[in-house]
Amino acid sequence: MFAGFSHPLFIHFRRHSSQIVTQTENLARESLPALLFGLRLWASTCLALYVAFRLELDNAFWAGTTAAIVCQPHLGASLRKGWFRMLGTLVGAVAIVILTALFPQERIAFLSALALWCGASAFVATLLRNFASYAAALAGFTAAVIATDQLGAVGGLNGDAFMLAIQRSTEIILGIVCAGVILAATDFGGARRRLAASLASLTADIATGIDSTLRAGAQNLPFQPIRRDLTRRVIALDPVIDEAIGESAGLRYHSSVLRGTMVGMFAALSAWRGIAVRLANAPETEARKDADAVLNEIPLKLRDMSQQGRSGGWLSDPVDMQRQYRGVGETLRSSPFDTPSTRLIADQTAKAFFGIGQAIGGLALLVAAPRRNEQSKAVRVSVADWLPALINGARAFLAIMAIAIFWIATSWPNGAAAITWAAVAVTIFAPRAEEAYSFVMAFMIGSVISAIFAAIIAFAILPQIDTFAGLCVVLGLFLVPAGAAMSKWQSPVLVAVVALFIPLLMPANEMTYNTVNFYNNALAIVGGTGLGAFFFRVLPPLAPATQTRRLLALTLNDLRRMARLGVPGETDDWDRRMYARLVAMPSAAEPIQRARLLAALSVGEQIIQLCHIVGAHGPRHQFDVALGHLARGEIGQTIQQWGEVDRHFELLPAQNGLQPDFLRARSCILAIAGALNQHPSYFGAAS
Repeated sequence: MFAGFSHPLFIHFRRHSSQIVTQTENLARESLPALLFGLRLWASTCLALYVAFRLELDNAFWAGTTAAIVCQPHLGASLRKGWFRMLGTLVGAVAIVILTALFPQERIAFLSALALWCGASAFVATLLRNFASYAAALAGFTAAVIATDQLGAVGGLNGDAFMLAIQRSTEIILGIVCAGVILAATDFGGARRRLAASLASLTADIATGIDSTLRAGAQNLPFQPIRRDLTRRVIALDPVIDEAIGESAGLRYHSSVLRGTMVGMFAALSAWRGIAVRLANAPETEARKDADAVLNEIPLKLRDMSQQGRSGGWLSDPVDMQRQYRGVGETLRSSPFDTPSTRLIADQTAKAFFGIGQAIGGLALLVAAPRRNEQSKAVRVSVADWLPALINGARAFLAIMAIAIFWIATSWPNGAAAITWAAVAVTIFAPRAEEAYSFVMAFMIGSVISAIFAAIIAFAILPQIDTFAGLCVVLGLFLVPAGAAMSKWQSPVLVAVVALFIPLLMPANEMTYNTVNFYNNALAIVGGTGLGAFFFRVLPPLAPATQTRRLLALTLNDLRRMARLGVPGETDDWDRRMYARLVAMPSAAEPIQRARLLAALSVGEQIIQLCHIVGAHGPRHQFDVALGHLARGEIGQTIQQWGEVDRHFELLPAQNGLQPDFLRARSCILAIAGALNQHPSYFGAAS
C-alpha cells in the first residue's frame, strides 16, 4: 500500500522539499531582525510626526526626518547617535545665532562666516571618531539648515535666527526623543553581550599567539598575518564600544576603561611582534633557551588556558584572569635573567601580559560588577595627521562659498536649500577619506530614488487620504520595507532613500500639493548633494598611498625629533601617538609599511626607557652621540655607537643592586639595533 513512498522520485521530491523548507526558515530567521527594525523606524517616524502635529510645529517634517535618521539597527548605536545629534544640533543652533548677530546686514560676510563654520565642522569631524565625529558634522549642517530658513531669495537675512534656532532645535530634539522611546520600548539591545564576546575572543587569540610564539622559539611560523588580522579586529571594536556605552549609563561612567581595552590590546600586539622578531633573529639554540626561560616563569595553568582559547575562563571569571596576567607580568619584570636577549623577551612578554590584563579589565566591567577601586583614567586622543582634516575643512569652506556665490549670481529660488544639502555631503561624509566621493555619489542616487517614490506618494496617493492613520499606513508601506533593506545591506543608497523620504514628502497638518515646490525641493537636495560630490573631485582626499607615506614620514620625523631633543618624555605619550597612526593606516597599506610603523613604535619605546636608565647610571655622552646619528639618519654609525653604549653597561660592575637595570639597558639596545637592522632604508631615509 505504501510502496510508492519508496520510489526514487518520491524520495528526491521529499528531500528537495525539505531543503526548500529549511532554506525558507533560514531566510525568515535572517530577515526577522531587519523587518523588526523597519517597523521600529516606521513607528518612530509616525510618533514624531504625531507629536509635532499636535504641537502645531511649523516644520513638523524635521521631527519625522530626525526620528528616521537616528534609528539604527542596534539600540546602543541609535541612542548614542541621538545624544550626539542633539549635542551637534544645539551647538549649530547657537553658532548660527551668533553669526547672525555679528553680521545682521552684511550678506557676503554672513555667508562667508557660515562657510567658515561648516569648514571648521568638517575639520573637527575628521579629527574625531564615530558619533562624536557625527556631532561635529551636525553642528555645521544645523547651522546651514537654520540659515536656509532665514535667508531671502538672494541671501538677505530676515532677523528671525533666534526663533528659528529654537523651532528647529525643538523639532529635531522631539524626533530624537520619539525615536529613543520607541527603540527603548521594543529593543533590549545586545551591544554589551557582543562586545564581551569580541573582547574574550580577541584576548584569547592574542594570548594563544604569544604562547605559541614562545613555544615555537626560532621557528619561522606565519604569525605576522595573524597579528595583522587581530589588529584589524581590534580597530573594529571602536564602534561596538560606542554602542555598548550608548546602551548603559553605568558603562558611560567607566567609558575610559572600555577605551583602554584597545590600548591594552595594541600594546600586547606590539610586544608580541617584539618577541617574534627577537626569536627569529637569534641563533636557534639561544632563541630556544630564552623562550624556555620565559615560559618557565608562566604558570602551567595559565599557559594551558591560553592554548584553550575561547573555551577558557575568559568570560566565566575575568577578574581572576586579570589578576593572573598582571601577576605574571610583575613576576617577569622583576625576575633576574642573565642575558640581554632573555631580558628583552621577558620584558616584552610582561608588556604583553599587562596589555592583556588591561583588556580583561574591560571584559570584567561588562560581565561583572565594576570594582570601586577600578581606576577610570581618561584616554587622551592623539591626532595621527592634521592634513586630512585641513583638506576636509578647506573643501567644505570652498563648496559652501562657491554655491552661495552661484546662488546670488543666478537668483536660484532653492539655492539656500542646496547649500544645506551640500553641507551634508562635505561635512558628514568627509571623514570617510578616499571612500567619501563614492559614498556621496551613492547618496545622490538614493536621493533620486527617494524623490521618485515621494512624488508618487505625494501626488497619486496622499490626496486620497484625509486622516493621520491613513498617512501612517501610507508611510508604513514605504518605510518598513525600505528600513528593513537598509538594515540588512547598510548601503549609502538605501540610507539616502530612508533619510530623505520625509523631507521630500514634507508631511504637514494641512498638506499642500504643489508640484513646482516639490520638484524645486527635490532639485535642491539632489543638486546640493551632487555639488558636494563635485567638490570631492575638485579637492580630493589624500590617496591611500600618500596617506601611508605621510604617516610613516611623520613617525620618522617624531622619532628623529625625540633623538635631537635627548629628553624623550613618557612612553604613554609616544604609544598613544603611534597607536593613533596605526589606526589611521589605510587598509590598502602594505605589510612592510605596517611593520615599519611598529618598528618605529618599538624603537621609540626602547629609547625612552633607555634614556631614564642612562640619566641615572649610564654613559650620557655615548648615548647622546648615538641619538645624534639616529637624528641624522646615519644608521651604520648609530648601530656602531649603540654597541659602544652596550659595552659600557657590560663592563660596569654589579653594585648596589643596579645590575638588573644595566641588563635591561642592554636589552633595550638589542631591540633598537634589531629594528634598525631590519628596516635600514626606512630609518635612514632622507628627511
